Order: sequence, then C-alpha cells, then structure tokens
Amino acid sequence: MKKYWLFIIPLAIFLSMTAFLLSGLFSNPKYINVSAVNRQAPPFELTDVMDEQRLYSEKVFLGEVTLLNVWGTWCVTCAVELPYLAQLRQQGVRIVGLYYELDIDPDFGVKPMAQVRNEINDILKRYGNPYQFNIFDKVRTYSFDLGVTGAPETFVIDKAGVIRMHHIGDINEAVWRTKIEPLYLQLQADAEGIIAGAGTL
Repeated sequence: MKKYWLFIIPLAIFLSMTAFLLSGLFSNPKYINVSAVNRQAPPFELTDVMDEQRLYSEKVFLGEVTLLNVWGTWCVTCAVELPYLAQLRQQGVRIVGLYYELDIDPDFGVKPMAQVRNEINDILKRYGNPYQFNIFDKVRTYSFDLGVTGAPETFVIDKAGVIRMHHIGDINEAVWRTKIEPLYLQLQADAEGIIAGAGTL
C-alpha cells in the first residue's frame, strides 16, 4: 500500500504542474484584466530619456487624450509598430513614449546612456518618430505600477489622466481601427464637449 502512494503522490503533483503550465502557455495575454484601467494614472517623477534635466510627472497626461506607448530599442515588435504610430502622430494623435532599457538593469549588464541615446536616435530615424517625448523608466518602477508585462504595450489615457484602455501587443491599422480608434474618438468628443460646455457658462 505504501508503494502505491509513493507512486500516486508524485504523479498527482506532476499532472497538476503540467496543467498549470499549459494553461499559461495557451492563454491569450491580450485579454489580461489590468487593475489600472479606469483609474488615475499612477503618480511618478521621471526624467526625459534624452535629457535628464527635464522632469515629468503624471500631470503630462492632463488636458489631452494621450497614448502612452511602452517600448525599447531592444524590442523587435516595437520597431515593427513605429511606422504606423508615426502615421498616427501625423494625423494629430498625441503619443508619449515610456522607454526602458534592459541593458541598464544590472541583471542584464550595463550600457552607457550615450549609447542608449544613439540607439534611440538611430531607430527613430530609421522607422519614424511617433513620440512627443520619451519618459525614461530607468528601473521599470512605473511600468510595474501600470501592470506592464512587456513591450510593446499601450495605454489610452483621457484628458483627466484616467487610464481607459490597456492594449498588450503592437498597434497596426487593424488594431487601431477596430479596437483603439473608437475609444480615442469618443474621448476626444467628450473632451471637446466639456470645453464647449464650459464656454457657455
């Protein structure tokens, strides 16, 4: 009887672990429920990736509907979406970058900031620059506060600084037209309505 249990217990543990790992493998990360949605953007004080003397806070999201795009030069999919994001900027969409660099993390090695900036300039010249500016999330604290799992990811933030959508993955024409643009246009219309209403008082 003891030999029977010595066989069954390890088998049960193995099957449980296998089921858990398979559920993660086949789950769709695009539909993760993120608690940051419909809440104010978390507070922060971070510098510009190109100029450490320029400091940003959550106030940069006030007054305009903004796409906050999480990216890095090390991210291949980020480069793929840059040309389309650059088109959106030309159409008047406000896009702010949240940049983080893996090679500044001690776990991945150390890269000088001069090299980081050169790589950023190079990739934006090559694929297009959609960003009004880039917030430097050096140790990824703000990414963690937002619930970021990787890159690229994009947050749609309304004029009051409330996160209204968290999209995981690249933005292409299909994603923009079917998923993001309807919300973006609604938020733009809501913002214009508030301004018009205030003007009639």
